Amino acid sequence: MKGDMMNLTRRSALAGVAAVAASTGLAACATAGGGDDDKVKQGDTSAENPLGVSADAALEVVIFKGGYGDQYAIDAGTSLKQKFPKVVIDHKGIQGVGEVLQPRFVADSPPDVVDNSGAGRLDLATLVSAGKLTDLTALLDAPSLDDPAKKFRDTLMPGVIEDGTFDGKPLVLNFSSVLWGVWYSKSLFAKHGWTFPKTWDEMLTLNDEIKKAGLQPWTWQGKYPEYLNDPLVSLAAKAGGFDLVKSIDNLAPGAWQSPAMLAAAEAIYQLAVRGHIMPGSEGLSHTEAQNAWCKGQVAFIPCGSWLEGEQQAVTPAGFDMVMGTVPALTGSDKLPFGAVMAASSESFIVPAKAKNAPGGLEFLRHLFSQKVARGFAESAKALPVVNGATDGLNLSSGLGSVAAAVKAAGPNVFSYKFRTWYAPLSKAVDDATGELATKRINPQQWAERVQKAADAVAKDSSIVKHQR
Repeated sequence: MKGDMMNLTRRSALAGVAAVAASTGLAACATAGGGDDDKVKQGDTSAENPLGVSADAALEVVIFKGGYGDQYAIDAGTSLKQKFPKVVIDHKGIQGVGEVLQPRFVADSPPDVVDNSGAGRLDLATLVSAGKLTDLTALLDAPSLDDPAKKFRDTLMPGVIEDGTFDGKPLVLNFSSVLWGVWYSKSLFAKHGWTFPKTWDEMLTLNDEIKKAGLQPWTWQGKYPEYLNDPLVSLAAKAGGFDLVKSIDNLAPGAWQSPAMLAAAEAIYQLAVRGHIMPGSEGLSHTEAQNAWCKGQVAFIPCGSWLEGEQQAVTPAGFDMVMGTVPALTGSDKLPFGAVMAASSESFIVPAKAKNAPGGLEFLRHLFSQKVARGFAESAKALPVVNGATDGLNLSSGLGSVAAAVKAAGPNVFSYKFRTWYAPLSKAVDDATGELATKRINPQQWAERVQKAADAVAKDSSIVKHQR
């Protein structure tokens, strides 16, 4: 995903739900709209038609046409029509998904499939609470398009179904796998004989060498502090292990002031204290910081795995960007070197009031096929969540490094949920990290501020709590 859209879509579409639920109008839409008389009924199921698709019913598909484009969704429609030639697909690639579709959800006349992404996407939590989404269990249990002996659910990367499950029901399927790490130019490093560091101490030592070579070691997308949060909380997870990640998400008392989290904050703080951050970075947008990095002014930038696709129009030939996993905090971390923070994104839904829900489910079965996923990887330079989709492909430098990181991490993949569950806490962490990176507060003050925000969320009975 690219541009301004990515600053929001890089996170789960649940972020900020408490603030916007009242204004969406969706909370009251459970009783709005008409009946189900015009809905396409599920037909007889068979090995060839496991979801009971009507062979000639119309299908409306609305796709967020952002940095990933929408060719991959068009390809999915083409695949579906090869199986059901009489189906007429109304494909719409749009911006502003929430603005366009909110009135239709309120009126209970939504499309059959929606790619709910982009800045201004629909509020998923409100859709979930209002019962506006179709349970995807039938799709998950259906045979995959590529191998009828394998269930659809078994073709997806670990964690994908969990990411879209609410109160035990799978309601959302995310198409893209996002990893977070530290990016650098492979050719620049080869020119200077530098090696990507394995520990944070090695990072700080290398940063001094980089400065001596006349370059700035780090920059970050200062207007959006969450970019720098990613290496910070990754360092903490590596040091504290999965138990720390769960304690953070479960709002455990004192979790943000734990030794691992304090040490991670200190690690990021040292970048600022030692002058390892390019002056002026705090005032840069994501594109401004990334462009400076692409011009070879800076060695490192923290970002998610969408970076290569986002920068492909301005990246010079031979730059060879690659993503390194965040270094170990120490040599005795609980998680091994190569552990990586990852989550799925680009949320697809089939509305409960869709006229052709069986067709919508079948569309997703084709979307998550090997052929469509491989095309997505090649065009978007992003990693689809379909297992094996990139095998044998001639991957670009960035996507190749992301795929390699997934393989190297194995089971040591972690993700935090606090950002999607608790918007006030997410903002507090962002704000505090922005202050930390500019030396306006120290690590202890950072941890105190964030812990205070976490405690406030824990005590607020109006906020629905979640547990891992």
